Amino acid sequence: MSHPPLYELLERIRFRQWFGRLYRVEIRGAARIPVDGGVVLVANHESLIDPWFLSLATPRPVRYMAKAELWRYPGLRWVMQQFGTFPIERTGGDGVGFSRAAELLAAGEALGMFPQGTCLPYRSRPFKRGAARLALVTGAPIVPVALVGTEKALRPGRFKVGLPRVHVLVGAPIPVERTEPTPSHAAALTERIEQAISALRAPFGEPAHAWRD
Repeated sequence: MSHPPLYELLERIRFRQWFGRLYRVEIRGAARIPVDGGVVLVANHESLIDPWFLSLATPRPVRYMAKAELWRYPGLRWVMQQFGTFPIERTGGDGVGFSRAAELLAAGEALGMFPQGTCLPYRSRPFKRGAARLALVTGAPIVPVALVGTEKALRPGRFKVGLPRVHVLVGAPIPVERTEPTPSHAAALTERIEQAISALRAPFGEPAHAWRD
């Protein structure tokens, strides 16, 4: 499976290693991510650069969906396309974006998703059900990933020397059987994902469901 163009370039210049050292990233549980086959990596969302941190958890290229409004900006649109990102409408449903995500999973790709939909603080940010619905439709397993400390990643002056600044914590895969994505099924799976991520964050002093405060 070929990497998107910019993924290929960044791998050649060893950007993954440089970025990990810059933020002193500690990764735990990376071996839990399947080395092949469709999989949905689901993480909490605390920073605009969370996709970069989530992608450190696996050498596999991770595909992302982004809000369609970003495609209005030519330069940004080009960069996202080169990374294999695809647009999705966040309101009213988006059958095209959802179908594209399902196609990627069927082709054996890894898909990264942030069900909160936004990293902006001081607002309610409950997990939405899109990731769960996608997994139910495709039968792709879900791997919960907790990102700790990324909300401070763009403020290097607050960095504590000698300590890992960012933690990427990979939980045990959640197997999903392909079935009808009813609201009750999607809600139950979403709750299970939230609980898994919350448990991963807890040892770092992160309160359960901190993203809802």
